[in-house]
Amino acid sequence: MLDLKRMRPFILTALIVLADQISKLIVVKTIPPYDWNSFVTVLGDDFFRIIHVRNLGVAFSMGSSLPGFLRFALLKIIPLLVLCWVGRIVYRREKEGLSVYQSWLLAGVIGGGLGNLIDRFFRPLGVVDFLDVKFYGLFGLERWPTFNIADASVVITVALLLISLLFQAMGTEKKD
Repeated sequence: MLDLKRMRPFILTALIVLADQISKLIVVKTIPPYDWNSFVTVLGDDFFRIIHVRNLGVAFSMGSSLPGFLRFALLKIIPLLVLCWVGRIVYRREKEGLSVYQSWLLAGVIGGGLGNLIDRFFRPLGVVDFLDVKFYGLFGLERWPTFNIADASVVITVALLLISLLFQAMGTEKKD
């Protein structure tokens, strides 16, 4: 039987998936894809804008040129299995040695992963990306590669999880 207390972090998962899919639906319905004249400026002249592009790969379009079956396995099946495994870890938080905070962060990673997996399974043109930020030539990039809410969720929650684990490890070392 499911323990509802253990299921609480998955509220964050659901909220991220919902926000991600609703935002993508709005972009798909209102902004033509790859039309560099049809974007919405949000901050400043050119700093942050909303555009509509698709990505058949993962971060920075990696894997988009892989053969069909290999792309299916690497970009759909393996991530789905990993997300199920991480979900099990979140559910078994105490046995896995995670804090409540860390389990919520992992639930955020799951939400972002599911948001993009939904696109990979149900949007044949690829994952919908729409957040476009000026990067001012840092690392040779005038603009950061376009991303979405799911991507941002994964990056932010993984960064916070790593910081949390670092502080946890530092606290453990001081006690020894």
